[in-house]
Amino acid sequence: MITSILAYNKEFVANKGYEPFVTSGKPDLKLAILSCMDTRLTELLPKALGLKNGDAKIIKVAGGTLLTPYDSVMRSLLVAIYELDCEEIMVIHHSGCGACHMEADHLLHLMRQHGITEDALQEAAKQVDLHQYLDGFHDTEASVRRTVAGIQHHPLVPKDIVVRGFIIDSRTGELTEVDCE
Repeated sequence: MITSILAYNKEFVANKGYEPFVTSGKPDLKLAILSCMDTRLTELLPKALGLKNGDAKIIKVAGGTLLTPYDSVMRSLLVAIYELDCEEIMVIHHSGCGACHMEADHLLHLMRQHGITEDALQEAAKQVDLHQYLDGFHDTEASVRRTVAGIQHHPLVPKDIVVRGFIIDSRTGELTEVDCE
């Protein structure tokens, strides 16, 4: 698959297929979006929000959540605020999210099936609580509220940054705001 992608890329560049996507590095709408990496949202999310290339910084991770106050998601949001002038953050979870059903024990079982050794798991466990790290969430609205609160109350996030939470329907693109007050 990667070889095919590389061949396509050569043709894309040669034909200047990139020209419609040229933009500055800063989001035109001063907006950052934290959302899930679900493939259903790749095109649906920006289209459902009326966004074009360059309008927003979109940060996509499993579940669209913060794991810790100082993980790479929070780092990306801080860069978006301080380096890229973002003034608003949308946290957008979605219907039918696989993270709703993610269970650490199941993922650990799959890792073992793929040859990850007990030694490797023990080494990882020295760095992070694997159950907390690999577990998902079971209530999408509660997860949105928790993520919004984690951003709003982060000691490095200015109080004037607007942070709002939403759930997008993975099929229709309908956006519903979650009351995070």
